[in-house]
This record gives sequence, structure tokens and C-alpha cells, in this order.
Amino acid sequence: MTVITTLGLFIITAIAEIVGCYLPYLWLKKGASAWVLLPAAISLALFAWLLTLHPTAAGNEK
Repeated sequence: MTVITTLGLFIITAIAEIVGCYLPYLWLKKGASAWVLLPAAISLALFAWLLTLHPTAAGNEK
């Protein structure tokens, strides 16, 4: 993986985690609709999948 690809993967992974954690916060603390939990769950599932693509986190560093 090139440095640019790795950096992009880290950025996308970070965004997925932040969105997945921020939306339930909106529901719990700010009174947002419970419907925000659906995209939150999707975002956290995307985050978990993206973690498997990280070469160093998965022990695939060459």
C-alpha cells in the first residue's frame, strides 16, 4: 500500500468511527430522532470492516 492509500484509509476509518459515535450522542443527549441510530449502526459496521483493511492493524505488514 502506498502512503497516500494508507492515509486515505485511516481518514475514512476515523470519519466512520466519529459519525458512528456522534449520532447516538445526538439521540441520547440532544433529543434527536431514534432514526439516527440506523446510520450510526451502519457507520460503525463500516468502521469495523475498514479496520480489517488496515495492513498494520491486521498484522499484514510486509
